[in-house]
Amino acid sequence: MPKQKSIKKNFVMNAILTMSQFIFPLITFPYVSRILLPVGTGKVSFATSVITYFTMFAQLGIPTYGVRRCAQVRDDKMELTRVTHELLFINFIMSVVAYVILFFTLAFVPRFQGDRTLYLIISLNIIFTCIGIEWMYRGLEEYTYITVRSIIFKFIALIAMFAFIHQKSDYLIYGAISIFAASASSILNFINARKHIYMHPIGGYQLKRHLKPVLIFFAMSIATTVYTNLDTVMLGFMKTDTDVGYYNAAVKIKGILVSIVTSLGAVLLPRASYYVEKGDLADLRRLSSKALDFVLIVACPLALYFILFANEGIRFLSGPAYGGAVLPMQWIQPTIIFIGLTNILGLQILVPLGKEKYVLYSEIAGAVTDFGINMLLIPRLASTGASIGTLAAEFVVLVVQYHVLRKEVAPIFRKLPYGKVLLALGLSAVASLWIKRFAFHAFAVLVISVVLFFGVYTLVLVIAKEPLMIEIVRIIKNKLHIKYER
Repeated sequence: MPKQKSIKKNFVMNAILTMSQFIFPLITFPYVSRILLPVGTGKVSFATSVITYFTMFAQLGIPTYGVRRCAQVRDDKMELTRVTHELLFINFIMSVVAYVILFFTLAFVPRFQGDRTLYLIISLNIIFTCIGIEWMYRGLEEYTYITVRSIIFKFIALIAMFAFIHQKSDYLIYGAISIFAASASSILNFINARKHIYMHPIGGYQLKRHLKPVLIFFAMSIATTVYTNLDTVMLGFMKTDTDVGYYNAAVKIKGILVSIVTSLGAVLLPRASYYVEKGDLADLRRLSSKALDFVLIVACPLALYFILFANEGIRFLSGPAYGGAVLPMQWIQPTIIFIGLTNILGLQILVPLGKEKYVLYSEIAGAVTDFGINMLLIPRLASTGASIGTLAAEFVVLVVQYHVLRKEVAPIFRKLPYGKVLLALGLSAVASLWIKRFAFHAFAVLVISVVLFFGVYTLVLVIAKEPLMIEIVRIIKNKLHIKYER
């Protein structure tokens, strides 16, 4: 039996990978945007958005379903090979179909005919994503390999940005480098796959067994795409570009925070699927309990801090012109908690148990809620109305998933340390809010308040002997002690 990967190590690796996806664009985009100007970056951005839909169609629901199936059979190399070959074949066929539709679109839709070369360059993402079989590596919990490989290629792309983009006509080069950063590692994935599976045909393939779950995951992907992009689309149609800018500034910060909270859920999916396949439901409950505890003690302070210091956060990250983003940001922050919880309930419990259809139902309910509230509130409250719509939608998703799993998770939820977290949040707020009285620069306020807020929060939970916080602090101390001794 293969050695179990460390969940703590997987979480750290996935967190580094997730944060790198934000850090590298923050370094390169200020330079690129000044060279290519809005017209150049706009061309690449629009082309990327269009190709994203073709890629989603080609992938169906394989990226999520493949993680679960590979995790379930990872102890059997022959069956792992068979599953990987089957899913890769389905993905390849759908990629061919996607390319046929794309070529037809480029030939007959006038909007796309002026930049065919750019679309063809960006479309390489379709085939790279197919051969990359990232889902297999995630199913095998190869997060160290995934992270190191991804960061290396992103670093190469970063250097290439500064080396080859010098004038506004270089937007084709920018598009090519962007695809290299995102997808070139797929070639390495394909070559490296021989370490985990047989590359030659092994026979006994059963494609039909994957079609129903893959289509359910595909429907989930569509539902998620609809309700996560619905606010921006409706806001753009019903109000002004300025309102969209305010909302996007709030969403951008929320997205970074959500990535921190959901990093654990991403690495727990293969482990949870493995436990379900082996019938080890006790370990699944233990894993779920620790994951929900993690979300509570991490998401709650992040949400509250950025509600209290929304003005300073917006001013520092987006600039003084984005004052209209403060209220939308405050309204949208609780979604960090809701998304964190549904990430565990959906990805770690429902999906491994084979109940992904309920995740789809919850997302449809969220989309309907979002649409209805947006129709009512965006005309009157603009970007704030869109934030309220998102907040309500994520809450509905949580309610539906909790209702489905109430028998399994109600005992876990009752044992979560609500009292200790509320006490820590209250004392943290008191310890940090006073800094707002002083006319410091936004950056200075953020630095001082972060130290006070999260320092007090951690201290209170340690004093209150919250088990997971004690464990986190112990791990950090051990790491520092080992480093000091060396």
